[in-house]
Amino acid sequence: MKSDVAGERVTLADVADEAGVSLSTISKVLNGRADVAPATRERVEHVLAERGYRRRGAGRSETRAELIEIVFHELDRIWSMELIDGVEAVAKEHGLSVVLTVSGSRHSPDAEWVEGVMRRRPVGVVLVFSDLAPEFREQLRARAIPFVIVDPAGDPSPDAPSVGSANWSGGLAATRHLIELGHRRIAAITGAEDMMCSLARVDGYRSAMNSAGLTIDPAWIRFGDFHVTGGRDHARALLSGSDRPTAIFAGSDMQALGVLEAARELGLRVPEDLSVVGYDDIPLARWLTPRLTTVHQPLRRMGEEAARLAIRLAETPTGAGAPTPRMDLATSLVVRESTAPPAPGA
Repeated sequence: MKSDVAGERVTLADVADEAGVSLSTISKVLNGRADVAPATRERVEHVLAERGYRRRGAGRSETRAELIEIVFHELDRIWSMELIDGVEAVAKEHGLSVVLTVSGSRHSPDAEWVEGVMRRRPVGVVLVFSDLAPEFREQLRARAIPFVIVDPAGDPSPDAPSVGSANWSGGLAATRHLIELGHRRIAAITGAEDMMCSLARVDGYRSAMNSAGLTIDPAWIRFGDFHVTGGRDHARALLSGSDRPTAIFAGSDMQALGVLEAARELGLRVPEDLSVVGYDDIPLARWLTPRLTTVHQPLRRMGEEAARLAIRLAETPTGAGAPTPRMDLATSLVVRESTAPPAPGA
């Protein structure tokens, strides 16, 4: 029998018959009820996925909670709030509330979250720095719960809707700015090596350096995390050598804060002795001394667009063969006082 998306709709009766269970058991599985034996649940989920079952009634129906759920693997009270504000603004426009969840790793929420979201049945889900395992994606689709990935941690699956930003262009612009100021010894500190955004920003850095004919010291590219401590620890190591860099491109503003702290500890003045460029343009960047030159990443708008896309997918699901919605928003360099030409002879 053809699947729902192929034209002939698979019914719950079909699924129940093939799985050898009652319709009430199928309903319990679809709604995330806990009172189903694990082996039975696994068998039903397998049949749902194999037959391509899709729940009827997509859209803002009475079976849905009037919620949008946003999922982080961790909360940063500055960076995360920009995204949350964007999601919340769009949710309010549509008469929805926002549920905030912290779950799993930067790559995927955990299985307990999937079980919970099936019970909550939100209008849509916004996943930050996450992908979904194939079985989780299929479970949400079978229940007509659309999801959108924001700034995916890895290369997202071809069928995963996503909203990101032009990370490569941002890294390129940041490094070109430093080169144009006259810097030649430029280091880069970024996030984890298994995150697509980290790799893209460093690739932009490499492209700018290579285009200018500048040598890249492998020791001057540092992968870690996007936190203050990561930026500080890597900057301490980079700036303690005799042939230290005269400029550092940090993969996040929080890392740049750590770089500024390390420079102060070592008695280096910014920007006289060291130029620093961040990434994100969080509100705090405007209030630092010196104010931080940074790549503006439209975090609030990314949250807004992800929420709009999730709501649109809930109201008008994409059909088989339709292109998966993906959006990359432009980044831009914001020049402030943390960058300047290198000192003479540096």
